[in-house]
Amino acid sequence: MIKRTFKRAFKDSLPVLAGYLALGVGFGVLLQSKGYSFWWAILMSCTMFAGSGQYAGVDFLASGASIVTTAVMTFIINARHFFYGFSLLDKYKGTGWFKPYLIFGLTDETYSIVCSAELDDSIDRKKYYLFLTALDHCYWITGCTLGAVLGEILPFSNEGIGYSMTALFIVIMVEQWLSTKEHLPVILGVVTTIVCLVIFGADLFIIPAMVLIAFELVIFRKKLDKTGASGGEEAQSGD
Repeated sequence: MIKRTFKRAFKDSLPVLAGYLALGVGFGVLLQSKGYSFWWAILMSCTMFAGSGQYAGVDFLASGASIVTTAVMTFIINARHFFYGFSLLDKYKGTGWFKPYLIFGLTDETYSIVCSAELDDSIDRKKYYLFLTALDHCYWITGCTLGAVLGEILPFSNEGIGYSMTALFIVIMVEQWLSTKEHLPVILGVVTTIVCLVIFGADLFIIPAMVLIAFELVIFRKKLDKTGASGGEEAQSGD
């Protein structure tokens, strides 16, 4: 079962492999362009594993930002993980000694796969979550290190690299839109974000948008659960 579980986790993580190598290389190049060696890329990707947070961290390091400023901004950037964590309480329950690592290694892409993966009884769910998280982490470390090394060897222009994470989030949203008939979560997310952007401005809209989106999803939870359950039954009947 372990071998089968690992193969399934590896197969499901392949889209993340492609994305993390590209984004990781971008991060490594950006970090190196600020004067930091590849050892910094390895250290940051091993201990942080936060794509958007790490991209922002490069500017914090380069500008000499204080610990307080860095901590507050990192909290704001990654505050969405509060909502991720609440929704995974049942899935990660009973995962034992590796639960802290699952929490540490939770990213947008890993979260998306964990929530959408349909696992049968031949797959050890707990080990699947561990393998998936570890594989995604390894992809990110590899990409970041490779980018930093290439940045030291080859001349690169870092123009536009900062928008790599935005591009990935858009790809994830489009993929989820195409893979399900229920588009309400995406619609709520886009509309709510735009409204908050207009009301609160570009510097303050993220937290209000996430709070409102979480509240909206709670309101429509029963409807979404019914849609998800019916979709799962259709998939099983199709198999």
